[in-house]
Amino acid sequence: MGFFSKIKDALKKTKDNLSSALSNLFSKNKIGDEFYDGLEEILIGADISVTTAEEVVEELRAEAKHEKLRDREFVTDLLKDILEEKLTEAEIPQISYPAVIMLVGVNGVGKTTTVGKLANYFLKQHKTVTVAAADTFRAAAADQLTVWAERAKVRIVKHEEGSDPSAVVFDAVSSAKARGTDVVIIDTAGRLHVKAHLMEELKKMSRVVEREMPSANFYKLLVLDATTGNNAVNQAEIFDGAVDLDGIVLTKLDSSAKGGFVISLCSELQIPVLFTGVGEKIDDMELFDPEEFIDGIL
Repeated sequence: MGFFSKIKDALKKTKDNLSSALSNLFSKNKIGDEFYDGLEEILIGADISVTTAEEVVEELRAEAKHEKLRDREFVTDLLKDILEEKLTEAEIPQISYPAVIMLVGVNGVGKTTTVGKLANYFLKQHKTVTVAAADTFRAAAADQLTVWAERAKVRIVKHEEGSDPSAVVFDAVSSAKARGTDVVIIDTAGRLHVKAHLMEELKKMSRVVEREMPSANFYKLLVLDATTGNNAVNQAEIFDGAVDLDGIVLTKLDSSAKGGFVISLCSELQIPVLFTGVGEKIDDMELFDPEEFIDGIL
């Protein structure tokens, strides 16, 4: 199954919600003020923020008026174009090697699983990979990551439960330097974004990477559960303030009926989505494609 098929399946709930609502809107209203008011409500219902929904509708209204076209196909295609532009306002960085990728996020978003899937993704790109079990607080976190590392057939660096996470990061990047490893992926403990001391710990781990492996391309990625909806925007703001995020990894996209928050995230915070999980298997992790995402929801 190709990526488009996977993301299409993953976004089915969001698409079903939007498509039925849009069909209903087109059948009830001519394209005028009532139509645009209704469209704004539909976008907000798909967890696109009020600010972004208003911007999208105003751009659509202005363009449709300029072109003097009012048929459904034209309006739908125009809506797709505007939403895709919002998704690409934040430039998506290209992964360069050697790379260190540190995953951050709140509890329960699937960081450890994401480490395993990303490790497998980079192996498929013919890169060497080491994973670092820097979640030393959650019981059996290192054991869980070990299972994923074995499944992906990559090296793992881990310490005893309760160890200093920065010490794990130090050992992992030191080992990667010595071996000429292409990619280091760091798993970190889930943390509430309201806990300042936990954010300081992330900053400390970042400093270790920058000091010990200055030649590496360092990417700090926030793992977000797609079912969180617009609350994810608040999470992203706080984590970005702490560690200057380079991008987002979306998980559980197949469980969400409100994937629209991704558009607000990229547009308002200028943080791009780099990867997306499109299922539960180890190879269900792909580079994010804005065009295919929009085609998947509309």
